[in-house]
Amino acid sequence: MTLRTILIHPDPRLKAKADPVGSIDTEMRRLADDMLETMYDAPGIGLAAPQVGMMHRMLVMDCVKDEGEAPRPMVLINPEIIAASDERSIYDEGCLSIPDQYAEVERPAQVKVRWTDLDGKEVQEDFDGLWATCVQHEIDHLDGKLFIDYLKPLKRQMITRKMQKLKRDIARGKA
Repeated sequence: MTLRTILIHPDPRLKAKADPVGSIDTEMRRLADDMLETMYDAPGIGLAAPQVGMMHRMLVMDCVKDEGEAPRPMVLINPEIIAASDERSIYDEGCLSIPDQYAEVERPAQVKVRWTDLDGKEVQEDFDGLWATCVQHEIDHLDGKLFIDYLKPLKRQMITRKMQKLKRDIARGKA
C-alpha cells in the first residue's frame, strides 16, 4: 500500500465529474487499498478517488469513531443515492482537500445508496447520522462538488483564498 497525495482546493480535478468504473481489476483494488491507507493516515473518515487525482467513481469511508469499536472500512464503486429522506440534518463538515476549514452543511438525514463492491457485487445500504453525511459528501466529490459549494459566496471565497495561500506556502516549503 502507498500513501497518495491529497489534492488541495483549488484544483481543477476536484471540480470535474469522475468517470464510471468499468471493471474491478488489480489496479482498482490497489487504488482502494491506497485510498484507505491515505484516509486513515490523514486522518479522515472519507476519501474520493478524485481527491488523489484519480478520476474514477470510487470512494472509501469509515465513520467508526468510538475507541474499542472495530473499524468498518468501506469501498464504494460507482455509488449512487437512490433515496433520501425529507428530514434534514446539519453537520459541521470538513474536507481533506480543504484542510482545517469547517462549515455547517445541511443534507438529507438518511440516504439509501447503491454501489458495487470490490468483488463486483451490487450492494445497497441505508445510512444515517455521520455515515449519511459522509457518503453524500464523498459522492459530491465524484460529481465535482465540494462542501464549500453549499456555502454563501463570501464564505466560499474566503476559504478558497486561505487554500490558495496554503498551496503557495506549501510550494515555498513553509507549510
